[in-house]
Amino acid sequence: MVSQHGILLAAGIIFDHFGPLVSKVCQCLLRHGALPLQEIVRCLDLSPGQVKNSLLVLIQHNCVQAFSSPRGGGDKTSTHYLAIFDNILHRLRFSKFLSVIRADIPESEALLEGLLHNGRLTFNQLVERAIYKVTEGSIRPAREEVRMNFNKLVYAHYVERCPKPEPFVDPLQDEQPTSTRKRAPKTVGKNVSFDKKVVNTASLSDAEKFSEIPYITEDASHANDSPHSDIASAKRKHEALGIDEELNSTIAENEVLWRANFEKFIFCLKKKFCAERKKPKLKVISRHIWESFFEDNLTNKDDNSVTSTLNSILDRVGQKEGGASMTIEHVTRVLEELNICPSSEDPDAFTLDLSRIVEASQYEEMESLVKKKYGQQAFTIFRLLVTQDCPVETDKIIDTTILDKQIVHGTLYKLWKDDYIDSERIASGTGTGNSQFFVWRVKSTFQEQFIDNLYHAALNLRQIINYIIELLLEGSKDETKLRHRKNILILALTRLDDSLMLFHDF
Repeated sequence: MVSQHGILLAAGIIFDHFGPLVSKVCQCLLRHGALPLQEIVRCLDLSPGQVKNSLLVLIQHNCVQAFSSPRGGGDKTSTHYLAIFDNILHRLRFSKFLSVIRADIPESEALLEGLLHNGRLTFNQLVERAIYKVTEGSIRPAREEVRMNFNKLVYAHYVERCPKPEPFVDPLQDEQPTSTRKRAPKTVGKNVSFDKKVVNTASLSDAEKFSEIPYITEDASHANDSPHSDIASAKRKHEALGIDEELNSTIAENEVLWRANFEKFIFCLKKKFCAERKKPKLKVISRHIWESFFEDNLTNKDDNSVTSTLNSILDRVGQKEGGASMTIEHVTRVLEELNICPSSEDPDAFTLDLSRIVEASQYEEMESLVKKKYGQQAFTIFRLLVTQDCPVETDKIIDTTILDKQIVHGTLYKLWKDDYIDSERIASGTGTGNSQFFVWRVKSTFQEQFIDNLYHAALNLRQIINYIIELLLEGSKDETKLRHRKNILILALTRLDDSLMLFHDF
């Protein structure tokens, strides 16, 4: 469940992009969950036309998913609409997503930008946009060149075909259908939320999501000579299935809707974060091996691990300064010291669980907040409670931290009062010799509270930035000063979103 500050932040993002009506509809769905059209109209006291148009905008930009659900006791169904909070928040990260493509497939950046700003488009619309964007005097890109760059995005899973427009979902069904479990293995679990269940049911299989637009050439015999093997292989696959290539291509270009694959971008940012987080603490040789491991990244089978082959790591290490003299034994030993373990699926590959780095970074972030707010002594006590991961007695905290008894008691009281930690009184002994002592633990809801504070801070920053923009539009006398302040606040918002991403997406 999204906190109130999170809902207000999401509604503010939608307001900035699409105006007050669309924002009201979005906020209604975030507060009440999935609703049919008539219920949204009743809640907001808007006309059906206004609500319907707002929903179409939100669906176009991947912020709402429509689905059908059983109504009453019969076979009748009704259409419901569900706001996807994560996708709304991703609108803050478009510049980050573009930076990923700029580093990986720079020639396809303009195509991704079109999808990010328009939500979902057909390939034909992307071609028209690419031609329209060309400045006067520049060479217009050929259609096949655009197709080639677009298929690179699909092949790398940066772009996917849009999900089913209106899948059937039964909210009373406890278990997901077998077909859905196969399509979305990442999110399968005993406690899958209803929101996630809707998204899973609407999603296509990987073969459907990442099926490229066929590349048609006049001489099919030259297909294997193409430097873009992924496109050529797609062509051969369609031929093997006996599908009419030209008809299939026409449908894909004019009717199939495409969108950015947010999961892929979040994984890339997660991988980059984990690589950069540990690098400053490593020695030069270990840093080279660490970098080489992340640079290879053989597969993306899930969003929690990175896998690379030993041969590829060795090749990349050899290209770095001082790496040519390193032996297999040395590289393997360093990999193990870095907690990069041999893969269970491939004996010649190594795997790293990114979730460990993310979890450790989350605790470091929370601990730094405690240190800023309460000082070094509170930081020491809080870190002890985090690392123990179980209730700790007051006397043990005093003995372990070697802090003054009064300071420990006062600090524990402050942390307890501000809902950072929980306290429990335990009786010991029997009869007349009964005594009581307190044990302490980090509050189970502390991380949720921390995320809500991040939402609140981001909401406040956005409101201040928007206020400054209004002053600039009105022609304020202190224009230079306001622009400078706006740039500082935007930078602060970007850094805050990095922290928010660490807790919310990773």
